[in-house]
Amino acid sequence: MPTLLGIPLDLNSSYLRGAAGAPSKIREALGSEASNKWTELGVDLGAPGAFADAGDLRLSDSREKATEDFAEIERAVGQLLEKGELPMSLGGDHSVTYPILKAFARRYPELTIVHFDAHPDLYDEFEGSRVSHACPFARIMEERLAKRLVQVGIRTMNGHQREQAARFRVEVVEMRALPGYDRLKIDGPIYVSFDVDVLDPAFAPGISHREPGGMTVREAIAHLHAIEGTVVGADVVEYNPGQDVAGMTATVAAKIVKEILGKMIARS
Repeated sequence: MPTLLGIPLDLNSSYLRGAAGAPSKIREALGSEASNKWTELGVDLGAPGAFADAGDLRLSDSREKATEDFAEIERAVGQLLEKGELPMSLGGDHSVTYPILKAFARRYPELTIVHFDAHPDLYDEFEGSRVSHACPFARIMEERLAKRLVQVGIRTMNGHQREQAARFRVEVVEMRALPGYDRLKIDGPIYVSFDVDVLDPAFAPGISHREPGGMTVREAIAHLHAIEGTVVGADVVEYNPGQDVAGMTATVAAKIVKEILGKMIARS
C-alpha cells in the first residue's frame, strides 16, 4: 500500500528556506473538497485502504543535528519498506532523497530512478557541502544506490554537472529535447523523484529556485503516465509555501502526488 510520509527538512537548501513547511500544505490541498479523489488513470484514492499516511517525521532541521536527521529519514523509510509499504515522501528540500534511497537500496538493488527537475543535482559538493540539495544524485550514484538514473526536464546543466552525468552514466533528457517518453519504458522497480521546480514557474511559483522554460503541468503528468514498470516509491520535493501565490503550487503538488499514487496503486 502507498503510504505518505512528511519530511519537514530544508536545512540543506542553498538559496531560500521554507520547503520544510510543504508536507502539511500538500496534504491540505490533497484533501480539499475543490476536487474529487479520482486520478486521471481511473484510481479512486478515496476508496477505503487506497493509501495510508504515516504523518510527519520529527526532525530538528538544524545543521548541528543534520546527521541525526538523515539517519531518522533512512530509518523511517526502511521501516515502511520492511512492512511491505510503498513510501510516498513529501519534502522538504531535495537532499532528503539521499537518505531515502539508502533505505530503498537495501530492498531494491536493481532500482531505476526517474528524476524530474530543472536541475541535475549532481554537484560533487556545493558551497562546501556534500549533502546540499544540489548534490543528492552524486551521492546516490557514487554509492551505487540505484542501477540507473533517468533525468527529465533538466535546463541548468553546466560543465561540472555534464562531467558528473557522464561519470555516472546518467540518462539526461533536457527540457529542450522533450518529450522523452521512450526513456520511460523501464523494466523492474522504479523510484520517482519529482522536484516541483521542473515545472515552469508560471504553473508553480511556490519554489525556491525559479527557472523559466519548464514543463507545463500537462507535460509532467503525461510523462508520469508514460512510465512503464513498477513504481515502488516516490518523493515530491522543493515546494516552498512561503513563495506560493494563492496556494497555486500546493494544488499543483497535490495533483502530482495524486497521479503518482494512482500509478503506484495501479501497478502494485
